[in-house]
Amino acid sequence: MTKIVMNGCNGKMGQVITRLVAEDDNCEIVAGFDVNDTIDNTYPVFTNPDEFTGEADVVIDFSHPSALTNVLNYCKKRKFPVILATTGFTNEQKQEFIDASKEIPVFFSANMSLGINLLIALAKKATKLLEGNFDIEIVERHHNQKLDAPSGTALAIADAIDETLSFPAEYVYDRHAVRKKRKKTEIGLHAVRGGTIVGDHDIIFAGTDEVIELKHSAHSKEVFAVGAVKAAKFITNKPAGLYNMNDIISNL
Repeated sequence: MTKIVMNGCNGKMGQVITRLVAEDDNCEIVAGFDVNDTIDNTYPVFTNPDEFTGEADVVIDFSHPSALTNVLNYCKKRKFPVILATTGFTNEQKQEFIDASKEIPVFFSANMSLGINLLIALAKKATKLLEGNFDIEIVERHHNQKLDAPSGTALAIADAIDETLSFPAEYVYDRHAVRKKRKKTEIGLHAVRGGTIVGDHDIIFAGTDEVIELKHSAHSKEVFAVGAVKAAKFITNKPAGLYNMNDIISNL
């Protein structure tokens, strides 16, 4: 039985994870942390994490990037592994959790969906086979309330492709101001915002007389919660280090 502490338990994703774990016989939430303690849960909720002194196997953080330092300090003090399911970290914050991974197990993925991470793995394989003969474009679509563009997932896809290419890629975000032919070294990234789209990501490999597309569509935020719970089970009893969805996929 995996014992989980849920940081950000009363947020939207925290409540989705609460429901999923309640239906799972192999894990349970033993405590929650949140600045808002007005929601009734089946587990105790603390506004001050230090008030929880019970036993746990892992902390899932689905709160806000600004909470990172406090979350890491708490987990290092308690020697708890941590799942960082929040997005929007700065480069300095990423270095912060990389440093923390020397002391505790840290799991971070730009997207917690198992499907998205499988898409990235397939994109890398396709890149190896198609490099030099196909232009690569990434199109992402999200709801009209999303602030950042392109999405962190689109950038993660581009980074994975860039790492696979034998040459450094140039990311191009906006073509309307550049009146010139497309270079072979470019990866185009395009953002669409509208309605209530949870998240769509298309990878287009456009060659001579043929086009190959890889696509992932998320129809609810539950796919991210499922990934976070799977990561919590995976990281339990692992040694200190930095883990991601690739570790889960390769372990399947």
